[in-house]
Amino acid sequence: MTEHPDIAVFRKAYSAFTSGDMEALARVFSADVVWHTPGRHPQSGDHVGRDAAFASFGQEFERSGGTYRPVIHDVLANDNHTVALLHVTAAREGKTLDMDYALILHIQDGKIVEGWETWTDQTELDEFWS
Repeated sequence: MTEHPDIAVFRKAYSAFTSGDMEALARVFSADVVWHTPGRHPQSGDHVGRDAAFASFGQEFERSGGTYRPVIHDVLANDNHTVALLHVTAAREGKTLDMDYALILHIQDGKIVEGWETWTDQTELDEFWS
């Protein structure tokens, strides 16, 4: 059984994101991507456009002093959705983040066009980033 091609798109995005290669990340994100970050913290909201989404991603690294580390558990895909199950650790101002989360993505023509973050404990996440 072959892997769905959208899994490869996500893996390219993950590799670029974790290495800080914004040029490679831009190649797999639509210019008009919409990224949904839930919660009540500085990065939350609907980020419309690649620049807005990337600015939000950059805040995760900046505000955590570069300690933000996502790790893939699994990636699932069909023609409608790609779902990545991840675990992240980070440290910030004496607080630690150690949590599972999922990314739900729409991918079209090899590019991420929309993404939603879902976290196992939104309250804890909000407290970490606030």
